[in-house]
Amino acid sequence: MTVAGLLGRAVPGLAGVLFLIGWEGLVRLYAVPAYVLPGPLAIWAALIDDWPILFGSMLETLKIALLALLAAVTLGGLLAVLFAQSRLLERALFPYAVVLQVTPIVAIAPLILIWVDDVTLSLLICAWIVAFFPVLSNTVLGLNSADRNLAELFRLYGATRWQALWLLRLPAALPFFLAGLRVAGGLALIGAVVAEFVAGAGGTGSGLAWRILEAGFQLKIPRMFAALALISACGIAIFAALGLLQHLLLRRWHESAMRVEG
Repeated sequence: MTVAGLLGRAVPGLAGVLFLIGWEGLVRLYAVPAYVLPGPLAIWAALIDDWPILFGSMLETLKIALLALLAAVTLGGLLAVLFAQSRLLERALFPYAVVLQVTPIVAIAPLILIWVDDVTLSLLICAWIVAFFPVLSNTVLGLNSADRNLAELFRLYGATRWQALWLLRLPAALPFFLAGLRVAGGLALIGAVVAEFVAGAGGTGSGLAWRILEAGFQLKIPRMFAALALISACGIAIFAALGLLQHLLLRRWHESAMRVEG
């Protein structure tokens, strides 16, 4: 890798370090109280001191987000395949998926919490609702974007509908599906956090959202920022992991993941 390439990769990290240094300097310069705006060092100290509590809550939030993402991939992918096989079914049900997507999760989360006795299951449903639509819509778009000439060739050679689906339409839909999956990963985490805020359930199984509420009630603002930093770190980790998966699956054959020479 060239020096210019290394510098290009280092720029985001350097910008982040400069931002944190500036933040810490301004907080110290103006003597801002920690209960108003803690500096990065105070947040780091809170993260270290409260790590056992915050780590358990992070695992709880991640569990909800990843299970919701798995459910979104499973149900969204299966529905997309069914829609691709039947335009009538797509026209009948797709509008309801749109309605589910555009309805704010904050508005329906209290209803779900009332209807579902299990708090974990209700959080999972809320996160799934948020993550479901990107997988469904992107996969449907990908399945409908298969090359028309290749589809005619499949028909010419007498391929069945399922053969065309498996050998032509699913490979064509894979980049679209993976793009929707990266979006859904972040949305699943957002849905889990929002549902936790609405639920407001404390205890040993509490997620990071409850730790933020708890820290706000107790005026432990550094802990609040530490929990927020962990949520951001989880989102970045999910996005990076799904990006790596996308690269590994597409790098040998799709233009979006192939390295450009020169």
